[in-house]
Amino acid sequence: MKPRLLRASYFVWIVVPFALYAGYLAFGLPHFIWSYDWRDEGQGYDPFVNRYYLRCTYIGPYGAFTEHFPRDGKCDWLQFHKDTGGDR
Repeated sequence: MKPRLLRASYFVWIVVPFALYAGYLAFGLPHFIWSYDWRDEGQGYDPFVNRYYLRCTYIGPYGAFTEHFPRDGKCDWLQFHKDTGGDR
């Protein structure tokens, strides 16, 4: 019996790079929160108060981008962003 040199199981790993590339095309690259501003109503830096954020700045492979007036006044810790090639 002759051993098979090419098996389908040897090429299963190829699925992972294609899935990562498809995710990159669909969602972009990850950017993490860098800074934020919130509406200060006299609470200062009290960690137990609910804040309404007005600006969230993210930093990542495409540089920094700012989201003004985020949805529901909340900043996400991670956002996926596509490079539009122009002004953000």
